[in-house]
Amino acid sequence: MDALTRFTPEQVAAAKRYSEAIPPTDIDPRIERLVADLIGRVADKWTMLVLELLTDAGTLRFTRIAERIEGISQKMLTQTLRQMERDGLIERKIYPVVPPKVEYNLTPLGLTLGGAFCGLWVWAAENLGEVERARAAFDKKA
Repeated sequence: MDALTRFTPEQVAAAKRYSEAIPPTDIDPRIERLVADLIGRVADKWTMLVLELLTDAGTLRFTRIAERIEGISQKMLTQTLRQMERDGLIERKIYPVVPPKVEYNLTPLGLTLGGAFCGLWVWAAENLGEVERARAAFDKKA
């Protein structure tokens, strides 16, 4: 089953709308502060990878997330998941069993953020060759 099927068509459409949107030219200062804050938190490597993983896989336990994100430490994954939960991007469900079972999944808000960052993937795909050439030219000079 596709992980996105648990979202309503409206939520999926909102994520698509964000991925295709053109930002306004006159931006409220509160929005500027929020964007700066979110970029500092969300655009880090681990948050982006968790966001992508949960978009593709749906609900996962902590250990499954750790197994699928190469190089992340338990401490960093815990911090990343807590911050994402605080920001309303994921929800955590705790089952009262021994040992404790905890599952994580995207919220509709997290899905729309993933849609907003989708533009980065499109840009990367369209500009990969140019970036690689620029890096090679730079490295050759150094």
